[in-house]
Amino acid sequence: MSKGRMEAFSDGVLAIIITIMVLEMKAPHGTNFSALSPLIPVILSYILSFTFLGIYWSNHHHLLQVCKEVDGRILWANLHLLFWLSLIPFVTGWMGENNFASLPVALYGVVLIFTAIAYYVLVRFLIYRHGKESAVAVAVGNDFKGKISVVIYALAIPMAFIEPFLAGGLYVVVAIIWIIPDKRMEKALS
Repeated sequence: MSKGRMEAFSDGVLAIIITIMVLEMKAPHGTNFSALSPLIPVILSYILSFTFLGIYWSNHHHLLQVCKEVDGRILWANLHLLFWLSLIPFVTGWMGENNFASLPVALYGVVLIFTAIAYYVLVRFLIYRHGKESAVAVAVGNDFKGKISVVIYALAIPMAFIEPFLAGGLYVVVAIIWIIPDKRMEKALS
């Protein structure tokens, strides 16, 4: 099967997820900067989640550029990834609206860890379809970033019940790890 439809559908879903997330942010009733101060947790959680969605979109795009075709298992693995990504607006809103309280911060981490696992499953199915010597397999390599991300999420989830802001800091660390450009996919394309 061609990968074009899966790629277009995924792009559309991610665009809708981002739109939902921004529409959940409510404008303050005041007209000065002090009216914005209660929204700082909401804005910070939005920025973090927008960053994660951008990271997933970018990596998903690069991943599919390296692939030649998809099959039914890959379509379902992609839907599995989109399911977890679609929960990000909910946990983002809950976390921001409750000033980074423990349970919302922990649940945010649970969604992030399952999203990372879903991405890992998608990658494995793509490698299985294209072969262990394929461009996608070479580009993914040992996937250190993916593995370390899951470890950090696993640390952050229980940390949220001790110190939620430290758990949030760990989520930021993962985002920073992924924002740093990774040239493996681009090398595989050239």
